[in-house]
Amino acid sequence: MRKHRNRAIGASLLAFALLGVACGDSGDDAATIEGPAIVIGAQDFGESAIVAEIYRGALASAGFTVNVQAVGGFRDLELAAFDSGDINLAPEYAASMLEFLNDNAGEATGDAGATTDLLNGYLTDVGLVALEPSDAVDTNAFVVTQETSDSVGIATLSDLAANGADLVLGGPPDCETNPFCIPGLITTYGLDLGANFQPLDAGQVTVAALEAGEIDVAILFSTSGVIADRGFVLLEDDQGMLAADNVVPVVTTEVQEAYGDQLADVLNDISSKLTTAGLTEMNKRFDIDTEDAEDIAADWLADNGF
Repeated sequence: MRKHRNRAIGASLLAFALLGVACGDSGDDAATIEGPAIVIGAQDFGESAIVAEIYRGALASAGFTVNVQAVGGFRDLELAAFDSGDINLAPEYAASMLEFLNDNAGEATGDAGATTDLLNGYLTDVGLVALEPSDAVDTNAFVVTQETSDSVGIATLSDLAANGADLVLGGPPDCETNPFCIPGLITTYGLDLGANFQPLDAGQVTVAALEAGEIDVAILFSTSGVIADRGFVLLEDDQGMLAADNVVPVVTTEVQEAYGDQLADVLNDISSKLTTAGLTEMNKRFDIDTEDAEDIAADWLADNGF
């Protein structure tokens, strides 16, 4: 990964800035704030799109020129977009981002503040900084159908280790290297499902495979509205494998220095009001009710005084 270097705002960023102005995204509630255009990177899943739209709406109302850019479904693509200057802000997850940057060294803990502090030690090297983490946590969730839970006798990950060694696991491809997935099951629970793993996604493809009986255990996001809607059993992480995957805004140091508290205050205000229950409800509206991320975000912003 490239070390920190000065990032000029490239042609693509200027294009997004012009688009933001054309769309009226500089905000109607406040005078336009002078400075570099803000382009928010959204990964390829509903929750990332929703939180990116929350950031966009709040910043636009505060007077920033801002837009959202899709960056694909994987963290390496997001970091490449940061490095190229195509984006300069993104919603992230403290523990997962830390473990991605430290090559899965196992430094993340259940303490959101401490984990974010460790994360910032790595982000400095790539010209980024994490602001205040929210109370909203979204971790990997290992779920089974009620039928599987009853027939195999599993309600916790310890039960899975004891009774489910032959079960088929399905979920996002990075499960094979993610410390909170297959490697975590090995080190914390002594369970290796690598040979039984089917790479799918963390969404509807995996849900369909679980309901069709093509897999026995699905990896979803813990805030997914699908879990309760379909009556899936969320296996308890009774040995504490999962760490503080709190939602946290990550911004380039260049943009943070350009705006200082003007930018940080808005993003930290969002973090202070974002909750796990709120994320879960918004994800249900996106995944189950098929509402648009922009509409969901607009309602959250109105309900929370933005």
